[in-house]
Amino acid sequence: MANHKSSLKRIRQTASRRLRNRYYTKTARNAVRNLRKMTDKAEAQVTLVKVTKMLDQLAAKKTISKNKAANLKSKLAIHVNKLGA
Repeated sequence: MANHKSSLKRIRQTASRRLRNRYYTKTARNAVRNLRKMTDKAEAQVTLVKVTKMLDQLAAKKTISKNKAANLKSKLAIHVNKLGA
């Protein structure tokens, strides 16, 4: 067990951040999954903007790596562009 006030606070902060990161990561994963299921191109394009923003925010906060965010955005853009064709 921790002996210093600062380390006790750090434990509390880490726990709350972990829960917050899990929530936002799971939400983004579900959004990506739902976007991949879409078949309507117009609806998918609107959703792509929202999902891209989510991924950028997660990457900015280092919840996911910027390369992972870039790879996901690229694959999703390719998917959306193929829809109407």
